[in-house]
Amino acid sequence: MIPQNKDELLGAINSTFDKLLKDLRSVPLSTVDECCMEGHAQGTRMSIANLTAYLVGWNELVLKWLDRSVAGEAIDFPETGFKWNELGRLAQKFYRDYQDVPFLPLVQRLEAAKARIVTSIQARSNDDLYGRCWYGKWTMGRMIQLNTSSPYSNARVRLRKGIKAQSLLCLIPSQ
Repeated sequence: MIPQNKDELLGAINSTFDKLLKDLRSVPLSTVDECCMEGHAQGTRMSIANLTAYLVGWNELVLKWLDRSVAGEAIDFPETGFKWNELGRLAQKFYRDYQDVPFLPLVQRLEAAKARIVTSIQARSNDDLYGRCWYGKWTMGRMIQLNTSSPYSNARVRLRKGIKAQSLLCLIPSQ
């Protein structure tokens, strides 16, 4: 279901994030750097740490968009120096940006970024989020959802598939 208002957006973000976080916290630290999943760029592999870095990168990018919007500054979607058809290259940048951050602090950084996004959403009205186009035909709420709860869901599927490939799925709760 695609959120249509502020409450649904917050619900989608919190629900998908909570499930993902539970899975991330269940991963044995000894496995987080193994390239066990298909990467975000075609023909690449990534680790659970890379996946987490990718999510941190996108969450912090959403925060940058929201901060620039509040300041009345132009937003260079998706990111300065990148076009929408270069998201694989952007993912590689996120992997590099956080490669020296240990896994547990990386997960904490993801939690902090998600919390800031939630706070930012709570500070806005439903009209701010869904009452007008913000980027092209997309509302602010839809852009936030496309770059938070949707990637959380996708990441959880990738994570569980990667864990299964490592024969560690028995360590992850079923829900």
